[in-house]
Amino acid sequence: MVRMAELVATSVGGTPITALDDGEGPPLLLVHGGGGGTASWDGVIRSLADGFRVVRIARRIYVPGATTPPYYSTAVEAADILAIAGLLGRPPLLAGHSSGAVAALEAAVRAPEALAGLFLYEPPVSTRSLAGGEAARRARAAFEAGDAREAMRIHLRYIVREPADLVETMVADPKARAAFTAKAAAGFADIDALDALGVGVERFQRLHVPTTLLQGDKSPAHLRERLADLATALPDARIVTLAGQGHTAHLTAPAELAEAIREAATRVFR
Repeated sequence: MVRMAELVATSVGGTPITALDDGEGPPLLLVHGGGGGTASWDGVIRSLADGFRVVRIARRIYVPGATTPPYYSTAVEAADILAIAGLLGRPPLLAGHSSGAVAALEAAVRAPEALAGLFLYEPPVSTRSLAGGEAARRARAAFEAGDAREAMRIHLRYIVREPADLVETMVADPKARAAFTAKAAAGFADIDALDALGVGVERFQRLHVPTTLLQGDKSPAHLRERLADLATALPDARIVTLAGQGHTAHLTAPAELAEAIREAATRVFR
């Protein structure tokens, strides 16, 4: 990699928003998914920083030690993203994963002229049903009652919608439970912000930004359904499928994910 630097922008509430800055070339702005951090992209940027300026934003609610402000919303996250984008000198390709992809989409709705394009990896947009809904309320109640195991089980089974046997394996893993517990408050706030956007995709019909929608062919069916619904609403969107992958290709197939981002970037920066 050519360089490593940190960018800092001031956003809503006077909060400093940081991002890691690597490489040289056309800018890519990456937004990690729920429960993650800038390190989520480590494997991906190894294949990108040789030809692009890769900037990884640290989402405010997932920064270690951070508390969720009472005014937190997806609009706040969108403002954070646009604050960092404004430091890059030219409009970036904005790439997001999971709830980070929803935040990226919301940034595009608010300021499409600030972006060269979008790359959205399975955003849980509430196209037909809420992302969290009643299951999110049950998970939060269980967690606040001191039952982190049950909260994790509800989250994985009824929000993420993983198979029951995999859920029980994960719930039984002390490290996985500890990771869930550490990010639970931020995760609940994240899902509440997604649900607050409401159900439907009509407001995306005027978003004329070149968009690549990425899915894994092994991802939960509801994520692929939401992606297909979003594709019908966006005027300039295409769907790309990663064979043999699910919702965590940034960890299981980072080179393949990087190649998909590279291909999307080539389209918007040509």
